[in-house]
Amino acid sequence: MRAAIYSSFGPAAEVLSLAVLPDPVPGPGEVRVKLAASGVNPSDVKARAVASRNSVYARVIPHSDGAGIIDAVGPNVDPARIGARVWVFNAQWQRADGTAADYVCVPAELAPALPSNADFDTGACLGIPALTAWRAVTMNGGVAQRRVLVTGGAGAVGHAAIQIAKYEGATVYATVSSPEKAAIAKEAGADATIDYRREDVAARIRELTGGEGVDRVIDMDIAANAAATVASLKPGGLAAIYGSGKAEFQLPFMPAIAKNLTFACFIMYELSPAQRRDGCAYVNSRVAMGHLKTRIAKRFALADIARAHEAVESGQAVGNVVVTLA
Repeated sequence: MRAAIYSSFGPAAEVLSLAVLPDPVPGPGEVRVKLAASGVNPSDVKARAVASRNSVYARVIPHSDGAGIIDAVGPNVDPARIGARVWVFNAQWQRADGTAADYVCVPAELAPALPSNADFDTGACLGIPALTAWRAVTMNGGVAQRRVLVTGGAGAVGHAAIQIAKYEGATVYATVSSPEKAAIAKEAGADATIDYRREDVAARIRELTGGEGVDRVIDMDIAANAAATVASLKPGGLAAIYGSGKAEFQLPFMPAIAKNLTFACFIMYELSPAQRRDGCAYVNSRVAMGHLKTRIAKRFALADIARAHEAVESGQAVGNVVVTLA
């Protein structure tokens, strides 16, 4: 099979290459997916850029997310699954081989059915972005009839979080950095946007909420946003944190404790089996009903995978980036 690989860490153009590898064989409880598309997420490019969790592998095929058709199953998997259209997530979590290849073998539960109205490019964008958004919106009692601030509203996770929060009955505000991104967030359903480069986020939230603040902040970079997140939350509010630009950050503790705030950090890779099942069912239902749409910013061929990584790292791609394999 064709595969993109890296064996050292560094710039995409320097460490990524193409290889021809043996077709993988599914083991017990696994399915093999003939991939049509592979999603490129920020965590994929970060894992390639610097020595990380992938340091334990001699060679890595990158990417967690993908979509395609099951063409073989291992022992203890129903053969009736052969031929099923599926989306794949967590493919390269705690294993060397991800979805930037013609085939990938994963545990059967990591390859849920793809709704009939979704194409493979859409399926390749449902793992990290949609499941992260689902968890951030629905955890700790959800957001029905509440106010929510989504940071990075035009990004892949933010775009999904806006849609899910609106479906759940929330009033949604989103931070953005340009008029283009504001338009994307509003199209997704945001009731108002805040340009964090030009506006005081917390002051604008107080204005929008009559001085009350929001019930929840869905935060993509707590290291950068800690002060604004604390100031934007109302007493008893929750910060659902799924990312940070730095390994450590400073938290304004006295304002946070005075407001009795909750900080819930999570990583989609480590959702429990029950949470995975619930999340996949929820995401599939919203996709099938047309309530959750992806915005694919760029598509690249496998031979151009370095450019795909560069598009994510540079921030030039506003939305999802997909590597096509069909």
